Amino acid sequence: MGTRRYPPLTPSEVVAILRALGFSLKRQDGSHAQYERGADGLRERALVTVDMAVTEFWEELMRSMIRQSRFSREEFYGATKQTAKKIQLKKKSS
Repeated sequence: MGTRRYPPLTPSEVVAILRALGFSLKRQDGSHAQYERGADGLRERALVTVDMAVTEFWEELMRSMIRQSRFSREEFYGATKQTAKKIQLKKKSS
């Protein structure tokens, strides 16, 4: 197995990314929050479900949330300075 190129994120980091990408909280039911972004000229409407009770998201959940957002992984992780910095630190340590 290889090393992961992208680090795990916390729910608060994912929410910060979603807000930076133009998402807003649509509703929350228990620990699951749904963030919505309307359609624009480039992307369709998107709805991302975030489990706020998780300590850190790993690959499978991250892939799912990124796919739901309709952004690329690079765009998603690069949306905030904090997560972009985590990627740079991860690359340097690899």
